[in-house]
Amino acid sequence: MKKFIGFFTLLALFLCANSAFCAQPRKITLQQAIDIAVQNNIDYKAAQIDVEIAKNNIKSANKLQPTEINTFFNIGSIARGNPQMLGATQGVEIAKRDARKKLAESNLLLTKENVGYYEFDLKMDVREAYIKLAVSKSILNNLQMQQKLLEKLLSIAKKKVAAGETTEMDVLQAEIAINQMVTHVNTARAEVKAALHNFNKVINPQGMTEVEFDAIDSLFDEKDDFDALMTPPPKTKLPPFELIAQKSLSNRYDIRIAKQKIDVAQKNLTLVARQRIPDLEFFGGYGYQTRAMSEEGKFQGGAYAGANITNIPLFYSYKPEIANAKLEIDKAELNYQSAENKALKDLSSAYERFVTAKMNLNDYNEKLLKCSKEMINLSKKNYGAGKSNLTTFIVMEQSYKSIIIEYTKTLAEYYNSWVGFLREVNAENFDIESI
Repeated sequence: MKKFIGFFTLLALFLCANSAFCAQPRKITLQQAIDIAVQNNIDYKAAQIDVEIAKNNIKSANKLQPTEINTFFNIGSIARGNPQMLGATQGVEIAKRDARKKLAESNLLLTKENVGYYEFDLKMDVREAYIKLAVSKSILNNLQMQQKLLEKLLSIAKKKVAAGETTEMDVLQAEIAINQMVTHVNTARAEVKAALHNFNKVINPQGMTEVEFDAIDSLFDEKDDFDALMTPPPKTKLPPFELIAQKSLSNRYDIRIAKQKIDVAQKNLTLVARQRIPDLEFFGGYGYQTRAMSEEGKFQGGAYAGANITNIPLFYSYKPEIANAKLEIDKAELNYQSAENKALKDLSSAYERFVTAKMNLNDYNEKLLKCSKEMINLSKKNYGAGKSNLTTFIVMEQSYKSIIIEYTKTLAEYYNSWVGFLREVNAENFDIESI
């Protein structure tokens, strides 16, 4: 048996020494998490490539038509008196190249807006995942504190039984309460692990798979650090909704993207309509007759030149394409109106949610939290002094546990509602006091 234990011990040490199997998570602040995600997130890096693709599309759209090299040889008796020719043909687009380039430039601006929106969304996702992890850790810490409190209670109960001041029933009640708390602690520990994995999934850094990140902050400390989580204190006065809407709606990414899509559709219509304009084709080269094929019996050479009008819309005038391009403009304009309407509703909902969360958190801070702390301390003191029974204390402890957990959730809702509000105003740092 000892050999097996020694083998597994050596195996564990080997894994710890040669991999990240036993590596401790790297604790980071919220701002550090955002910076790491923006610099290293794989999905965001992939999205940024679209900008380079769009830039290359501008160069492609601005290209000239390719040149053709032509040769023409007469073979046999037909070649007598006829020249052999070698030349080139160059097509010239009329009013299409500039329209195509402007469409590509408009698409580049649209791509940049989309990538900017992706970056902003990533930052908000990191904030939400960070807060969720901090909440999970805080709930676990609170439950572990309650478990220690019950363990102290069990110790007091055993001393009181030994002194003949109470019965074994108190010990049994304390043990049952501890066993129940253990299950809650185990569940909370599993939720912390799940939140930790989700936090790292959101960051999703390239080349850092061996590193696991953890939130350095937790909620429900003696002094809540709202600055660390980039959230205004709950006592901050909010300006009227109308002022916030007036300042923020025009800056929303979804509205700017919808507006840019109108510009793309309009430039696409211009390009499609110009397909009806004929193009030109110029050609020229060198022609010659050998001595054997020349009627004069000597080598003769010269040049030739000519021009064509091509792509004449004689039998097809691009009416379906133009009609669809116009419909795309109508569609883009409707989507823009819809984006504005929905944005106002979403912003209003996020504002109300934050106002409610702010009010609830202030109620907890000013009333419930202080009273619940006094209640549990007084219950513990009374039981130790023999002024109350264990059942009363356990009921008070369970009530306190419920209040603490609900407070932590209320605090989490306050942070999350602020992130939700930032999503709707489309601003990473929104100074509500400056409005």
